[in-house]
Amino acid sequence: MTRSPSPIRLQDLTAPDFAAVLASRPVILLPLGSHEDHGPHQPMGDFVLADMLAGRIARRVREQGVVCFLAPVLPFGVADYFGSSPGGLALAPENFARLLTDLLGGLLRHGLSRIVILNAHGGNVPVIHEVTLGLRRREKIVVPSFYLWRVARQLMERRVPGTARFGHGAEPLLSLNLALRPDCVRPGAAEAKGETLFGLRVRDFGTLDFEGLSVDAPVEFNEVPTPAIGVAWAEGSAALGKTVADELVDVVARFITHIAAHE
Repeated sequence: MTRSPSPIRLQDLTAPDFAAVLASRPVILLPLGSHEDHGPHQPMGDFVLADMLAGRIARRVREQGVVCFLAPVLPFGVADYFGSSPGGLALAPENFARLLTDLLGGLLRHGLSRIVILNAHGGNVPVIHEVTLGLRRREKIVVPSFYLWRVARQLMERRVPGTARFGHGAEPLLSLNLALRPDCVRPGAAEAKGETLFGLRVRDFGTLDFEGLSVDAPVEFNEVPTPAIGVAWAEGSAALGKTVADELVDVVARFITHIAAHE
């Protein structure tokens, strides 16, 4: 009879079962994501992709001899420019900070101080830094955070030339979704489009173009041109996504085992 693998997700354990392993000082992975517009061709919930990768990372860490468990993913990130898109669900920065503080505090209450955040949303980055820096100052506990998509981009850039294909709604998420969630990617090229304000072209998140210069303005995501999407659509592939996903899992797992050995 084949023995089923032991659970890696806290949600699959009873509280007494998990209490029995506390003495081993397990590493806890806390995945964070978002539910926002990623263009007309990709699913809004990048937290699902983050959770899938986090599960692979937890298993790889265990293979390297470190006791590791995966906390439930937080599906909502810090509000930014994406609330203008239908279906976008986000948290105000102060609410996200309180929520993250409470989640970390709930783990620390039981002596779980070996925590690694696996973040999948750029808007979360400054708030994560603020919360974890405060925790270090108060409790002398360091909680590192791996921004998954930034690292995935760096890994992908080693394999493909140029930067035009990278951006929101483009790479690295496109190839990762093609590899791991192909049924959620809509077929057909995604056209770049943009809006105007005061007769000026919207240049980027929160900026207008005036005589080739950037002027700050309250511009939201649905008004921003997305040329990177069109470039990425022509060049993205499931094969590239699988390669980068495998490399991402390997490097994050190595990082976790490294810090576990140097505490």
